[in-house]
Amino acid sequence: MLDFNDLFSKTKKLVGLDIGATSLKLAEVLTTSSGYVLNRFLQLPLPKGVITEGVINDPKTLSIKIKELFWNSGCRGKGVVASLSGNSVVIKKATFVQMEDAELRDLIRDEAGKYLPFDNMDDVNYDFQVLGDNEYNPNQMDVIIVAAKKDMVDSYVDAITSAGLTISIMDVDSFALETMYEANYEYEDNDIVVIVRIGADLSNINVIKGGMSIFTRDFTIGGNYITEGVQEKYGVTFEEAEQIKVQGFPESDQDDLDLRNTILDYAEPICSEIERSIDYFRSTFGSEYIKRIYLSGGTSRISGLAANLSQRLNVDTELINPLLKIGYNKRNINPKTIESIKPIAAVAIGLGLRKIGDK
Repeated sequence: MLDFNDLFSKTKKLVGLDIGATSLKLAEVLTTSSGYVLNRFLQLPLPKGVITEGVINDPKTLSIKIKELFWNSGCRGKGVVASLSGNSVVIKKATFVQMEDAELRDLIRDEAGKYLPFDNMDDVNYDFQVLGDNEYNPNQMDVIIVAAKKDMVDSYVDAITSAGLTISIMDVDSFALETMYEANYEYEDNDIVVIVRIGADLSNINVIKGGMSIFTRDFTIGGNYITEGVQEKYGVTFEEAEQIKVQGFPESDQDDLDLRNTILDYAEPICSEIERSIDYFRSTFGSEYIKRIYLSGGTSRISGLAANLSQRLNVDTELINPLLKIGYNKRNINPKTIESIKPIAAVAIGLGLRKIGDK
């Protein structure tokens, strides 16, 4: 996990902040005697263009919106766990001779050109996670390396601190999904699942084996592509198209089947990228058996999308449930809204589950 704790305060009470292209999501997860509880969840829309493909274009507006979100949530004096995704992050799997973490960190830095597309590691924040012994050579170990340019990390840190908050951990969207999965699902050591998050303008693929990421990929197409298609075809506003995309026509006699097929047609490029990523994983990792694909993100709620992917990939596909084993505070979260929260809350909950010093 990308965990730059040396840069940030060690605030113990943490809250997850998912900074997306179209909205901010806050999740406060508490540890109780009966398990994890989602104490607060709040979402706030972002004006279009504030963030594009993970790059902050309007830091002032972002800071104002983050401050508004936290003020509305009632969270006070808590450290923030945020995350990066898209082109701002490089995730690379590599194999090394067995060695201690300190030695490995120095080796990655000294020989970064072999593993990362950066000329000067002084401009980069990086971390790694040892996956375990290499399957074919026990004298070697498989490692996931995660890196991000310091200026990109700093842009997020500055936006959050300008809102009067303290950032404690900087994570990665894909690994936040891994954390959420581990807290909610039972799995065997060799079980392989894929978590797909379809964001507004970015989508993430995360292949998890035995509860640990072994392959990740981001691609720069998401739900906005579908929304813009619906907007153009039906002559509605972007906001109306967003609602139609997920809920259908409001109080209309128009053919729902025709609309569903239209939306699935617009979703074809996203499905193709998902299929291409799965095929690449299978060819690279020896055609390992994939037990299930989980979908998250607002666009995952599109009628027929999970069934479409399940058929073309020949893998059971369903919406992920980030509250499968996590309770929620009914005083702070309306039970009537809980089903609509689940598809969009996965990353924020994963971030909210983080603790200082975990790995």
